[in-house]
Amino acid sequence: MSLRWKIAQAAEIRWWQNYLKKKPKTDYLVWKKKYWETLLSKLNLTFTEGEKVLDAGCGPAGIFMILEKYQTDAMDPLLNDYEEKLAHFSKKQYPNIRFFSEPLETFSPKEKYDKVFCLNAINHVADLDLCFDKLVDFTEEGGTLIVSIDAHNYSFFKNIFRLLPGDILHPHQFDLQEYQKMMTDRGCKLEQSILYKEEFFFNYYILVFTK
Repeated sequence: MSLRWKIAQAAEIRWWQNYLKKKPKTDYLVWKKKYWETLLSKLNLTFTEGEKVLDAGCGPAGIFMILEKYQTDAMDPLLNDYEEKLAHFSKKQYPNIRFFSEPLETFSPKEKYDKVFCLNAINHVADLDLCFDKLVDFTEEGGTLIVSIDAHNYSFFKNIFRLLPGDILHPHQFDLQEYQKMMTDRGCKLEQSILYKEEFFFNYYILVFTK
């Protein structure tokens, strides 16, 4: 793993600690579940009983929180650190979720998934090309892959951020079209591109693909 990725991972833990330190656990978890329910309501997705779902790069409060009635796996390289250092996360709170504490680059599930979520995560991985390959491979033929991205709005700042650690939490700096092409080049069909949040440097998009 690159030094920049390792620095980003350490910064990620500190970010969560600072973010959650003044947030009561119960209130935060209730709010986060509502957040995911709202996001999910904006996607043209249909779930059926017995579906296999992956929450890749789930963090301590990923969309797995509202997917316990499905066969859901959740993986993140920092899960053990989150459980040790954050009061807001414990695997025991989610007995129906299978957790895997490892990077996406080395994760090798024994089965494919009907739906693969990678939310607030792809910008953080060490090997972007490998991780996109993995996400597509994890998805069943005809299945759905949902990826969220922080996409650059301006080429000038994108190039500056690539040279300097202007955004240490995100080792990868690309725009919307570049991210979309990474998936369509892998044979996926773009079904939805939802602008979910607007900022100056980056816009936050939810991209929905079918394999």
